[in-house]
Amino acid sequence: MTKHLAIGVDIGGSHISCAAIDLDAKQYLPETFAENELDNHASANDIFDIWASTLVKTMQKVGVEHVAGIGFAMPGPFDYANGIAWFDEGVKKYENLYGLNVADAMREKLNLPATFPVRFINDASAFAIAEDWIGKSAGTNRSLAITLGTGFGSAFLRDHLPVVSGNEVPALGYVYHLPFENGNADDYFSTRGLLSRFEQRTKQQLSGVKELAVLSKKNLIANELFTDFGYQLGVFLKPLLENFGAEVLVIGGNISNAFKLFGPSLLNYFEKNKVRTRIEISDMKETASMIGSAVLADENYYQKIKPIL
Repeated sequence: MTKHLAIGVDIGGSHISCAAIDLDAKQYLPETFAENELDNHASANDIFDIWASTLVKTMQKVGVEHVAGIGFAMPGPFDYANGIAWFDEGVKKYENLYGLNVADAMREKLNLPATFPVRFINDASAFAIAEDWIGKSAGTNRSLAITLGTGFGSAFLRDHLPVVSGNEVPALGYVYHLPFENGNADDYFSTRGLLSRFEQRTKQQLSGVKELAVLSKKNLIANELFTDFGYQLGVFLKPLLENFGAEVLVIGGNISNAFKLFGPSLLNYFEKNKVRTRIEISDMKETASMIGSAVLADENYYQKIKPIL
């Protein structure tokens, strides 16, 4: 029996989402989607129970006999190659999973054999792989995918694989920690950065970027902040894109929904400074991490990516 399906899992700070992906057809199967909310400070057993029960919903829809493997898109710190969680108290989430082998725990909860593939990848890398596989960077050899939201995620891909070392990219392909303005990139190009700058100028607190975007229609300061965001993003990304030779920049994350507000200044900066990288906005939204992690069930691909996880 051909096992042509894989299950991709997106682990967020307070939720789990999963769905089946047809590896042969390169197709996301929306009817198999399942999700649950959870307390990330709960016991390891409670967290694993919720993860397993959510996976069961998807697996029952497709039949475990058709599933080649399960891929998890996980935030760090995590030992992706061996499936071991290293979330500590400093991360402020999933600290009760510290030191546990998540792969073994999930096989046990799901009654899967010890040889059943349960694999893991950084969530930003999963997003980049999905875009490269069937998304906005498909058909290119070099791409940079970034997620702009609660934090600043990034992954450089060359020939369909993440680039995590060498002179062409920052260490591990991460850019969030690179210095920018009076802090680092994560401080500036994130929801908290945008809202903090708005509060500094207006003494007004907002709930999120969506509220700031609505306000920008009539608020000059909000409008200026989005224009500044696009311009400064161009300043920050230009040397990274040129050093890597990226053909395309794919932007995802919640802030990407406001591209019409910050995009013009980013595009203008690129044009004026002769940055030849094409800019694309992801339309996969929350499915990207599930799609990208599911690709790990492809044995040929996994053997190529495993040494760099």
